[in-house]
Amino acid sequence: MALHDAASQLGIEIEIKELRKASDVVGIDALILPGGESTAMKIASRSEDLYSEIWKEIKSGLPVLGTCAGAILLCQQDLVNAEIDRNAFGRQRQSFQSPITTTISEGSFNGVFIRAPRFTSVNCEAIAHLEQEAVGVVDGNRMALTFHPELTDDRRFHRWIIECALNQ
Repeated sequence: MALHDAASQLGIEIEIKELRKASDVVGIDALILPGGESTAMKIASRSEDLYSEIWKEIKSGLPVLGTCAGAILLCQQDLVNAEIDRNAFGRQRQSFQSPITTTISEGSFNGVFIRAPRFTSVNCEAIAHLEQEAVGVVDGNRMALTFHPELTDDRRFHRWIIECALNQ
């Protein structure tokens, strides 16, 4: 798992907790909003009031990393100062991998884009680019990526969220 690998690289142990209901959010140090289907994720969380508690905690300063659908949710909730369009890189068969440049650590990163969203406006720090286009942003301790870093062996983005949690 990407988070365990990143924690191992940092020489620490972490506990990963799946969130299913609002009370599960209590006591967490950071959050990852994963890829998936953003509309389905919102519908599934309604019965347990999960997202309302998550948004409240993020607004209170909880560090968060949103990838793909997670980035969409962060932008839709105005938690990252950027606008985003769903599936803007195309349908499933237009999914692709491409080197991206990033300011998070040295060297390029192999971005995996699966039905990826696209930032249409960025009013915060762009930290990852596919050619000239922003594909990753940071707004304080909130990171939104339009690609899937967990599908690579490079753990720099996962180390970032762990380090944010450690520095709170």
